[in-house]
Amino acid sequence: MLQKDIESLVEKTEFDDADRALFAEFREALRRGEIRAAERSKNGVWQTNRWVKRGILLGFRMGQMVEISKPTESFQFFDKDTYPPRPMSLEDRIRIVPGGTIVRDGSYVAENVVMMPPCYVNVGAYIDEGTMIDSHALVGSCAQIGKRVHLSAAAQIGGVLEPVNANPVVIEDDVLVGGNTGVYEGTIVRKRAVLASGVILTRSTPIFDLPHEEIIKSSEDGPLEVPEGAVVVQGSRAITKGFGKDSGLSIYAPIIVKYRDEKTDAATRLEDYLR
Repeated sequence: MLQKDIESLVEKTEFDDADRALFAEFREALRRGEIRAAERSKNGVWQTNRWVKRGILLGFRMGQMVEISKPTESFQFFDKDTYPPRPMSLEDRIRIVPGGTIVRDGSYVAENVVMMPPCYVNVGAYIDEGTMIDSHALVGSCAQIGKRVHLSAAAQIGGVLEPVNANPVVIEDDVLVGGNTGVYEGTIVRKRAVLASGVILTRSTPIFDLPHEEIIKSSEDGPLEVPEGAVVVQGSRAITKGFGKDSGLSIYAPIIVKYRDEKTDAATRLEDYLR
């Protein structure tokens, strides 16, 4: 019923109080995790819920600019009234350390998530239980983050809100994302993978898998996927012709150096002492 109502609302150009109440219901469903911008099917395929993304975009079109902060505050904020900060209480069992973290309403944050300051979670994001979001990390709009993920300091998880049929970035369960790492353009990082500090992944980035001696690329109609348990580090490859070769240049290339083992698990387990 909510899907049908939102899809009909998307076609409107003017909105009344009843329309805004319906959007508030939609936003609350996102907050509770009852609807998601993308979901994983039983066979492991991530599929976009176009109507949800269209509903999120509707909120920006429907919203009116208001002052969110109090006029007496030193730092003032102005945004669409349809996307205020996410309401939270102690009963939500989300640990938010003081210091400037912002979670936008219309995002789902599960119990036992830890947020270090400052970090930012945008509308439509889904963050599952036990995940840690470190300082200066970004979870972009509609990004899907699994259980027990660690987003290290300054990690950037890009969201994909437009086009509505495009999959957002997905980080599956038990993934470690290193500091200053960036994952963009609908890339899927399968469970238990490790992305070392500084790794950058986009749809057009090839990954060089040393253990399997193959190159992993996105397909014409599919995203780039990091395999389950892969340990990915920064690397480079030589330019083999022309000016680049003559100048001894190389270009960035992420490399899978191994697949997760007991030694890797021991190294990543250290974060449990911080929770």
